[in-house]
Amino acid sequence: MSTDAVNTEAVVLRGRGATAGRALLRSPGALTGLALIAGLFVLAYAGPYMTNWNYTDIDYTALRSAPGARHWMGTSRIGQDVFAQTVRGLQKSLLIGALVALASTALGAAFGTCAGYFGGWVDRMLMFVVDLMLVIPGFLLLVLLVPRLRGLGWPAFAGLLAALGWMITARAVRIMTLSLRERPFVAAAQHMGVGPFRIIVRHVLPHLASFLITDATVAVAAAVISETGLSYFGFGVQPPDVSLGTLIASGSDVALTCPWMFFFPAGLLLLFVLAVHLAGDALRDILDLGSDRAGSLR
Repeated sequence: MSTDAVNTEAVVLRGRGATAGRALLRSPGALTGLALIAGLFVLAYAGPYMTNWNYTDIDYTALRSAPGARHWMGTSRIGQDVFAQTVRGLQKSLLIGALVALASTALGAAFGTCAGYFGGWVDRMLMFVVDLMLVIPGFLLLVLLVPRLRGLGWPAFAGLLAALGWMITARAVRIMTLSLRERPFVAAAQHMGVGPFRIIVRHVLPHLASFLITDATVAVAAAVISETGLSYFGFGVQPPDVSLGTLIASGSDVALTCPWMFFFPAGLLLLFVLAVHLAGDALRDILDLGSDRAGSLR
């Protein structure tokens, strides 16, 4: 009987995955958002091969030059190609955003599932860590630590952003895990002698997939905005490297006189955030198998 319960649950999960896949193909919002995100990633990584200019090159004959055949998006105040700099900044911001989102979601899922499944002193200890992290002013900590980590490059900056962005996810995952651990298929797996971590990975996390995927999509946009904001104030990506934040900061004071220096990177940032929220909203409805909109998409 225990084996039947576990097998039935596996069949149900596969059926839900197939249903969600069909709903995804029928969702204009999800397809539009995902297509825009894919297009931006292609632009970020293929863009440097589409121009003869490197983001560090300087054209001394074209200072603050308007967009034209030689420089598609114009040049900066010192003659750097804005297109080359923008695709480099987009590449860096997307990479940091994706890594931060994956790391923070994974960390929140690990803390939340372990706290909810094991309960007792494990729950109390892990939630104490979560509560302690929540009361620490994240921006102040970033301002204090980022200057000391500059020698380690942008990976250390991304790791710090991830370390400060997983606590809300952990608390939400814990609450859902507390409910899931009382389900018959978990009890069946326990009676069959399946280890706790194997139960978490094979039986608990699949039921949290819809929340974790949606959380990760939102976290990508939040991480890119955080990186942009910190870089704008000089605490993020450091010269000679660039990100969307550093480009927006350098072009903000000439947004009216040389708009190409500001609006191209700002427009790509706005487009990416819009695409992520569009895709995240649609994916939430699709993966939430109990929502009315998900049913209409099937």
